[in-house]
Amino acid sequence: MTGGERRYDVWAAGDAYERYMGRWSRLVADAFLDWLSAGPGLRWLDVGCGTGVLAQGAAAGCAPRSVLGVDRSGGFVATAARAAPAGTWFLVADAMALPVPDASHDVAVSGLALNFLPEPADAVRESVRAVRPGGLVAAYVWDYAEGMDVLRAFWAAAEEADPDAAALNESRRFPLCRPGTLGALWTEAGLVDVSTRPVVVPTVFTGLDDLWTPFLSGQGPAPGYLAAAPAAVRDRVREALAARLPVAGDGSVTLGARAWAVKGRRR
Repeated sequence: MTGGERRYDVWAAGDAYERYMGRWSRLVADAFLDWLSAGPGLRWLDVGCGTGVLAQGAAAGCAPRSVLGVDRSGGFVATAARAAPAGTWFLVADAMALPVPDASHDVAVSGLALNFLPEPADAVRESVRAVRPGGLVAAYVWDYAEGMDVLRAFWAAAEEADPDAAALNESRRFPLCRPGTLGALWTEAGLVDVSTRPVVVPTVFTGLDDLWTPFLSGQGPAPGYLAAAPAAVRDRVREALAARLPVAGDGSVTLGARAWAVKGRRR
């Protein structure tokens, strides 16, 4: 990933991210937690916690002993902390240098973060270090290559309007969006009983504005690209995107979103 690509990956304003992707990431987090079927009374660690969606879901539905969420974005951590349930804490910290002792947690999870870390393999090894023997390490990422319809439509429209956008397309940039790649990453980290599964949720928009406006948030690769683009380019992208959408008679747009989840246990 080049420095030019990285400068579009803006993660600072938690409320803006919530408007962009939060409504869909919450649905995926709930399905992911159901799949984990972790028992009560466990110590959870949420690595790359973002705005706290996954940590809050674990606190609400898994009867944990404690939940700690860490993220390198102070803005995201501040957003997460505002809605922190009892027994849940959030810290600004690096996923590749977790501020926790060895074997101090029972479960380490990560939601939609791995592709944005400089060294995902190092982050997975850090999560392994943080859980006890027999502890669970799990994560999920968007299927940028094939299963994230709204982003596929956006980047197709962006490339039509601006050929330079091709280098920023998330389906090309992020290799960790396939089950085989995720499974190999977990196995190489020394985890056992590794398994993967898709998590599919519907993404329904009331109309073009409902879909388009969150792309103006400036948070994430696609919004970051639009924020830096001239107004004329943004207008062309919007027009090209509108032409590609399956619009129903009532003006709504129904697309799909797929993530891939992976889990394994420390020896």
